[in-house]
Amino acid sequence: QVQLVESGGGLVQAGGSLRLSCAASGRTFSSLDMAWFRQAPGKEREFVAAIMWSGPSTYYADSVKGRFTISRDNAENTVHLQMNTLKPEDTAVYYCAARRRYSSTSYYGPYGYWGLGTDVTVSS
Repeated sequence: QVQLVESGGGLVQAGGSLRLSCAASGRTFSSLDMAWFRQAPGKEREFVAAIMWSGPSTYYADSVKGRFTISRDNAENTVHLQMNTLKPEDTAVYYCAARRRYSSTSYYGPYGYWGLGTDVTVSS
């Protein structure tokens, strides 16, 4: 089992920045593929970014490419999502997700472990 706890969400003005963190426990972190998803009110959950267990390969949704950066700290069992130049359309609940390495070749999913999410609100 893997437990994931997100933090770092909040209210920010458009153009601002936030850094989300996800702390993982329960399994060797370095053997996990990690990802961030988000779900805006009234919309389906969507992929945001992923980083594979081996690093440094990273993948991004087109909507966040060039503004968001995903990174991992295997010593701290943590994955981060640095979000810059935030837009009102980035408003959503952001979820951290994990899966065992080699479980899929698609960075979109599936992911078997999920956190409870952290709220991000971007005001215009």
